[in-house]
Amino acid sequence: MQINFLPVTALLAMLIMNIQAVSAEAATPNPCTGPSALLALLDRPTVSDSACVVQYGKAVLELGYQHANLTGTGGYSNNFPEAEFHFGLSGNNEFVLLPPNDNLQQVPGSPYLQGFSATTVGIKHELGYTKHWLGSAESLFTLPSGSPAFGSPGLGVAVNGIVTYAPSNDTGISLQLGITSQTNPALAGGGRFTSVNPDITFTWLPLWNLQLYGEAYGQSRTGPGLGSGFDADGGVQYLLSPYCEVDLEEGVRLSGNLGGFTHYFGAGMGFLF
Repeated sequence: MQINFLPVTALLAMLIMNIQAVSAEAATPNPCTGPSALLALLDRPTVSDSACVVQYGKAVLELGYQHANLTGTGGYSNNFPEAEFHFGLSGNNEFVLLPPNDNLQQVPGSPYLQGFSATTVGIKHELGYTKHWLGSAESLFTLPSGSPAFGSPGLGVAVNGIVTYAPSNDTGISLQLGITSQTNPALAGGGRFTSVNPDITFTWLPLWNLQLYGEAYGQSRTGPGLGSGFDADGGVQYLLSPYCEVDLEEGVRLSGNLGGFTHYFGAGMGFLF
């Protein structure tokens, strides 16, 4: 399936350029603060990242577990702890650290695989917000690290633009568009490929501490010489307190072989410090 990403790229660029700086609407409250702030700050359990940055002097910790049924093999995989740290910096910036993830994979007739994913670091900058709009940009760097089965033999780079639109106080639409250059794990050949990655997420906050979401996302390339792939997921997030969140998620393959699964489910937590 051939996808023309130019209209999506142009739309995202136009939205980012037209977001007014916060100084132009000084009375507008920051959409990344308040009693439900943790729901806005978390990257999990969606594939897309939040447009919000953690406020200076604060931090967010995310943890999770995911079980996936693999495409065409009858096998399965488990990965945890899906850790991610966000640290608020000055100047509306955020530092991001994704430590290695432990992966366990079992395919009938094949050796049992266990190993760690690569480490990723990055920085996100909030461009500004209005009553209904919020925009940010981020760069992520996947370090050459991890195991031969699940790691990255070369440096990976991702650049994402993220725009969130809030039609009302309890609904939101987030559009993320990224460009990545990454390498397959060594056991998968270690080849490098570049991809354009669109993502759209819808959220609904029926209560201040309860959020439902649905998401569709894809890549123009899922590996060296491979075509596009698209998946969808959805789930629920609940605040036990303004500083602690729990969530459940489920995802499904739509087309191609993005992620190598037919469907998955997972659970996790988030903490604001």
